[in-house]
Amino acid sequence: MRYTRIYSDEQGESHFADVEVQLSHQGKLGSLSEKFPVKSVQFRENPAEYDWDFHNAPDKQFVILLDGAIEITTSLGEKRTFRSGDILLVEDTTGKGHKTSNIEKEVRKSLFIQL
Repeated sequence: MRYTRIYSDEQGESHFADVEVQLSHQGKLGSLSEKFPVKSVQFRENPAEYDWDFHNAPDKQFVILLDGAIEITTSLGEKRTFRSGDILLVEDTTGKGHKTSNIEKEVRKSLFIQL
């Protein structure tokens, strides 16, 4: 299983990094990762016209897209598309931030898990 990390470097530029989560087989239960301690969980619904210019993440948090599709742009101009079921870890709480836009002009739902 994997997630995409969005983070800021020492110069404040934002970047993407793909992270593979190690899973260990637990028999009939399936395969599990190590636990991540969390502070809180939020449900979010964005309007269809959602288009947020460059901003920082308010907290280090996992974002799980429940439906829809978004395009995220780093401060260096790299763009990636994320769809329903994708998992992001946003850590760029400082620096130049990232831009997020709805691709599909529909209301979109996601789950935020603050670490």
